[in-house]
Amino acid sequence: MSRLMQVAFMRSAALARARVAYAAPRALPRAVVTAPQWCMRTYATERDGNVSMDNPAAVEAQQLLEQGTNALEIGDFETAKDNYRQSLNVHESASAHYNLGVVYYQEQDLENAIKSWTEALRLAPESPDAHTNIASAYIMSKPSRPDLAISHLRTASEQSPDDPEIHFNLAAVLEACEQIEDAMRSYKAAYDGGIERANQNIRNCAAKLAAARLAVENEKKERAEKVLDEASESVKNS
Repeated sequence: MSRLMQVAFMRSAALARARVAYAAPRALPRAVVTAPQWCMRTYATERDGNVSMDNPAAVEAQQLLEQGTNALEIGDFETAKDNYRQSLNVHESASAHYNLGVVYYQEQDLENAIKSWTEALRLAPESPDAHTNIASAYIMSKPSRPDLAISHLRTASEQSPDDPEIHFNLAAVLEACEQIEDAMRSYKAAYDGGIERANQNIRNCAAKLAAARLAVENEKKERAEKVLDEASESVKNS
């Protein structure tokens, strides 16, 4: 699956900066892109919508969450992890699990990143960005698990059908797995959503499908010719 490592998740840095808020349970925030690597969607910075600020524990947990995010922004991963863990101990939230997963991902601890994002999904199931991040982690894992990545990206696309980036990412993995027809459909959804680059991928997939069909036809022709030759030889020898 080496080609998968060369395929970038489509992300807009401007969009990422504009959407850093967490609005549970619907939308976990997006990530900054660092092409050509596969990237996660970024950390949560605002209050978890499921958490009441009338709860003193929730207020303390939110403060710890914000401290962790400040540390994460300057690359102090150890402090960020400590703050997020404290936040979870005080009052569990999807945001803290999600952000802890981001730290683990940055440290290339993919197993724990997946665990943290899975916990975020337990609290906020309708979180397409968490599914996208888990897919990214499965692609980066050794060995890579494109089957699980596809499963999470399909879920993400169902939860956020108007997000062309998710469709593009799903298409990229499908194409790398030689599921060309499904890949073409997802590329078309990405193109319809405004990702112009997907048009070239659509043409590439169409060419692959045409080549595959031609190969099948040629194989059928060769088999038919072989049968005729064998029949002719049998008649001669009879």
